[in-house]
Amino acid sequence: MELAYYSDYAVRLVNTEEPARGKDSLTSVEAVRELFGGNASAARRATDADVTRFRSVRARLRAVFEAADRGEETPAVDLLNSLLLEFPVSPQISGHDHRDEDGRPLWHMHLADHPSNATAGYAAIAAMGLAFHLTEYGVDRLGLCQAPPCRNAYLDTSTNRSRRYCSDRCATRANVAAYRARKRLEADRSDSSGRAAENAQRASASGER
Repeated sequence: MELAYYSDYAVRLVNTEEPARGKDSLTSVEAVRELFGGNASAARRATDADVTRFRSVRARLRAVFEAADRGEETPAVDLLNSLLLEFPVSPQISGHDHRDEDGRPLWHMHLADHPSNATAGYAAIAAMGLAFHLTEYGVDRLGLCQAPPCRNAYLDTSTNRSRRYCSDRCATRANVAAYRARKRLEADRSDSSGRAAENAQRASASGER
């Protein structure tokens, strides 16, 4: 599995909640199982008790993104380290069923979890994936969407560290809002200039009389 796959576990979980909008899609065991994607065997371990446990891990992962978004590197790392200690994984070399043209296994690193429950397994992979991403690309590559009221988490993989939004939709919405704000400002300035000129003309006419 690729690094991006593991780190996406963290993003998927964090984005089940939109605090500013008062939305939370993590309300059932079915919602928990959906987070595992194609990992059906891991998803089957989930029970109703995992809903509360997943929410707890979600809050801690969001805290990592929030600290990173504020530029607080050390607190972000400390928060992530606490998750890594609580939810460990075992790196293993795996080939699964993938083969090259000569029929040899395509070896890659796999994070094997040994969970006591579904939450522990998911948290272990999410935390490790996020840790790999942070150490490889930098804390500033962990972000929260800048298009209010959205505060979804995202991982910046742009070449110039320029990403500011979680999706194209939010980027477009932010650009439209900025454009409208500029137009309103221009209109206000135009009105203000017009009124000033009008007042000056009135003052001049009054003085002539």
